[in-house]
Amino acid sequence: MYGKVVLSFIFVLLLLISYSIFIGTLDIRSYFFPLLSSPTVSPATCQPDPILRVYMYDLPPRFNVGMITRRNTTVTPVTASDWPPWPENWGLKKQHSVEYWMMGSLIHEGEDGERREAVRVLDPEVADVFFVPFFSSLSFNSYGHTMTDPATEIDRKLQVDLMELLRKSKYWQRSGGRDHVFPMTHPNAFRFLRNQVNDSIQVVVDFGRYPKGMSNLDKDVVSPYVHVVDSFTDDEAQDPYESRSTLLFFRGRTFRKSEGIVRAKLAKILTGHDDVHYERSFATEGNIKVSSFGMRSSKFCLHPAGDTPSSCRLFDAIVSHCVPVIVSDRIELPFEDEIDYSKFSLFFSFKEALQPDYMINQLRKFPKEKWTEMWRQLKNISHQYEFQYPPKREDAVNMLWRQVKHKRHEVKLAVHRSRRLKIPDWWHKR
Repeated sequence: MYGKVVLSFIFVLLLLISYSIFIGTLDIRSYFFPLLSSPTVSPATCQPDPILRVYMYDLPPRFNVGMITRRNTTVTPVTASDWPPWPENWGLKKQHSVEYWMMGSLIHEGEDGERREAVRVLDPEVADVFFVPFFSSLSFNSYGHTMTDPATEIDRKLQVDLMELLRKSKYWQRSGGRDHVFPMTHPNAFRFLRNQVNDSIQVVVDFGRYPKGMSNLDKDVVSPYVHVVDSFTDDEAQDPYESRSTLLFFRGRTFRKSEGIVRAKLAKILTGHDDVHYERSFATEGNIKVSSFGMRSSKFCLHPAGDTPSSCRLFDAIVSHCVPVIVSDRIELPFEDEIDYSKFSLFFSFKEALQPDYMINQLRKFPKEKWTEMWRQLKNISHQYEFQYPPKREDAVNMLWRQVKHKRHEVKLAVHRSRRLKIPDWWHKR
């Protein structure tokens, strides 16, 4: 009697187990043969951010490369086949040439096997942002540099014509220009009509001359200057600290406006130190080469504020692997959400730098081991400050496009709010 009950129970149990295995709710291998159990499915790997889709306006060359190739009077937009190289003998004009390299990165059609942060799209309906290829910095340097020369009218006319064209674009009208990208690295770029692009994404080198309502970190991108000295590509000294005989190096203009007045004061404080090179100089082709040699021969390179809080000198120091000594109370630095400048730079306030011997004493007692680590960091990150055509992975242009990509959510928020607000910008007027 009991035997039949037990046999019936075992039969039912086996039946249930068989059915469970059949429908997949029980994996018997995991109980009796754990080594044979199904391999664990690895979690999905994080996908890289999607490439930024950029629509670039087809502007006649007079707005961009026509300022480089003035003999070419064509009105057809430039293509990869006739993209001109940056002139080698243009000296300091190069420091404000970010607009040229950003446009070139979109013009480039080659398949170099490297992931890009941005790609040009020909259909504006699928674009994330709109790039305006107007060389506003080169226009100022070419036509309006003295601000009183009759040629400055050409600079003004280009700005007027450009804004007339943009205001006719339904994509400008749709967003009020908020999703449009303007490179403006010279402080006087677009100076006649700059208030008309306040809502756009501006690519600037700092905010020294602009009120917060015109340029700010919420919507704009901070760019490096384009370095003018050659990159130190064969910096392989066995003892880099000892091979650099100068403690602190500065060569440049010592009389500047605004915060740049600190340069003249530093000249008085730093005079008389045998291990310091502080010299007044102007940026000629020969002087740039002398400055390059001086930076490569120095442990620290001084970067005091100029007409604005930043200057090209900082990025010349980085590609020379000379540890930057930054003296500025209001400087903003590029790519700072990705790069920690304290790992390869030293910072002094105006007050600290102008205390007699304070800064020099800090540099003299700076540990050799720590300096060497900063030197290695400079070598590791200097490629992120290189502007080149064609662009390369993680170079300055790709870093800039990634920064633009980070602004998309703020742009979308501003665009969507603007479409329903009855009182524009009421939040900022509280």
